[in-house]
Amino acid sequence: MDRLTQIELFVQTVELGSITRAAEKLVMSDAAASRGLRALEERLGARLMERTTRRLWLTEAGQEYHARCMQLLESMADADARVNQHSLNPAGILSLTSSPSFAMMHIAPLLPAFRRRYPSVSVRVMATNHYENAIDAGVDIAVRTRPFEPDSSITVRKLAHARYVTVASPGYVSEHGAPGHPGELAAHPVLIYGFTREHLSQRFTRGEASETVQIEPAMLSTEGRVLCEAALAGGGILFQPTYTIFEDVKAGRLVPVLSDWELAPVTVSLAYHTRKLQPAKIRVFMDFLLEQFEQQALERKWTDWPPMR
Repeated sequence: MDRLTQIELFVQTVELGSITRAAEKLVMSDAAASRGLRALEERLGARLMERTTRRLWLTEAGQEYHARCMQLLESMADADARVNQHSLNPAGILSLTSSPSFAMMHIAPLLPAFRRRYPSVSVRVMATNHYENAIDAGVDIAVRTRPFEPDSSITVRKLAHARYVTVASPGYVSEHGAPGHPGELAAHPVLIYGFTREHLSQRFTRGEASETVQIEPAMLSTEGRVLCEAALAGGGILFQPTYTIFEDVKAGRLVPVLSDWELAPVTVSLAYHTRKLQPAKIRVFMDFLLEQFEQQALERKWTDWPPMR
């Protein structure tokens, strides 16, 4: 196994957390991958990683070597990207990750038009709410709902702003009434995005006034449309960004509550690995999304509230 393949194998093993998965990605057997890693450690005269049947972790020497290998591979990727940065026909597989609801509502409908414009680019959409600081290996673009990333190796490009609002079904409001003040939310079942049933803090503002309330949710979910379906069935007060519920509110299936109070807005961004030169497939896809979002005036729709019926 040549030196570059050893380095790629080592980096993929670390990024994927598994020799088997790294071997599969590099199209080699597990035995060949294990031999390659042993040969790399013997050549360097240092133990790079420790592993058991359940987990794998880097030694101190392995951590330093991994960081330098990443720099090397990124430099090589930049060199490759330079070849096709001006290509009129971007090609290859573009991997994108997004929440299932955003992918279904705002990415998938645009893909046929993108493919007509760039037929040599195929798009792989990984719909997941997995949301770490790093971007997983093999992902070109991640759709995220924050305006910046703490990792300097990740660049963020704003796609659109949206409001974060509270709504309920007309049936729920008719039967139970609507809160007139954030403090009255304690008397209502609340449906909200989250991971654990801990008390959640939400800060509402109205002009110069502010009100912070602790919420004991009736329902938590890591997927927005799951919460929306519960709200449509009369399940309670729903907290959601406007890009998830805009059409439901416009059609009257959900109605705003506490509409004179505001919550912190949401920034939808495209996050990607920082490089001096991006592969053409990434660059054209981001430009295409920004163009489509601007043509459809989605930011205006998601920030003007409530929508006109």
